[in-house]
Amino acid sequence: MDHAIKVGAPVVGLNDSGGARIQEGVDALAGYADVFQRNVMASGVIPQISMIMGPCAGGAVYSPAMTDFIFMVKNTSYMFVTGPEVVKTVTHEEVSAEELGGATTHTSRSGVADLAFDNGVEALLMLRRFLNFLPSNNREKPPTWPCNDPAERVEKSLDSLIPADPNKPYDMKELILKVVDEHDFFEIQPDFAANIITGFGRMQGSTIGIVANQPMVLAGCLDIASSRKAARFVRFCDAFNIPIITFVDVPGFLPGTSQEYAGIIKHGAKLLYAYAEATVPKVTVITRKAYGGAYDVMSSKHLRGDVNFAWPTAEIAVMGPKGAVEIIFRADSSDEEMVKQRTDEYSARFANPFVAGSRGFIDDVIMPHNTRTRICRSLAMLREKKLENPWRKHGNIPL
Repeated sequence: MDHAIKVGAPVVGLNDSGGARIQEGVDALAGYADVFQRNVMASGVIPQISMIMGPCAGGAVYSPAMTDFIFMVKNTSYMFVTGPEVVKTVTHEEVSAEELGGATTHTSRSGVADLAFDNGVEALLMLRRFLNFLPSNNREKPPTWPCNDPAERVEKSLDSLIPADPNKPYDMKELILKVVDEHDFFEIQPDFAANIITGFGRMQGSTIGIVANQPMVLAGCLDIASSRKAARFVRFCDAFNIPIITFVDVPGFLPGTSQEYAGIIKHGAKLLYAYAEATVPKVTVITRKAYGGAYDVMSSKHLRGDVNFAWPTAEIAVMGPKGAVEIIFRADSSDEEMVKQRTDEYSARFANPFVAGSRGFIDDVIMPHNTRTRICRSLAMLREKKLENPWRKHGNIPL
């Protein structure tokens, strides 16, 4: 690990460990801590990937936890701080190792792991494919591969992607696959917080990171899990000079007591902080809804977004038309005809991107079929972007 930091090479950990050797006492703990310290020193300097190929328990789980990505193998790998025996002794819960810390648990419920594979061979093959997207260290630009997919490719089918009914969902992954090079998209954490999509693709052969709201799940709302997932991904991209493309269709933050009690204010602020801090090229495309604080958070012009596009179907406002009218004209809310008239007025004013465009918060309103071309052009323009944050030891992200 010391050598990898020195020469700027990624580190891949293959983990299959029962934990500390009890008979070694504090010496085993010291060995763990030496590895942890190096994980921290390497963070943001070289990519670190953990492959959990078997059991990973006790202190052994904290090294993978500090790496950038964790891949697991279904039915043969598991991670937990305290195993089923200890859990049974302390809390009297009966739980299997697979249920407590298996691949499915960590990729769908806890969000600790990023991907789970059917067997070790598939995991290692996908690791190779994954490494092709990443630079070797934080001083390198992302790798560029030969590409036969023209930047000017027009995708007419995108013009009919957005349904006429604003409450109807559509699959954001279709947009991503049709925009990136050769329909090749490597999704990260597909089973956790599916209301936001994160992953790597390429544009004109060069790696990009993609963050996109998914209207098919929770209408694309931001919640605690999706904010954490996207914030960590954005910070990784920023650390390794990977441009970030953001596709926005977000009606707001998910309401409810469970979200508020669990601290959605602090967790939502993580994503806000990550986007605001990022100095890599940032290109944003608003496809439909961009309401309230969630509009600001999703790489808006106000958070130093470099190029912000909108489709003609974009709606940029504080909130949806009906809710807004019911608040503004609360005294007259019993008059249905008046409410309908005011709702139509509000829609005409805000259910289009031109108000934001006239303020300079949207750079251009583009036709959906031109999305790939315009993103490629923007990335070419931003290739030599230089932006530095004020000197500081480190910021205090709202953890």
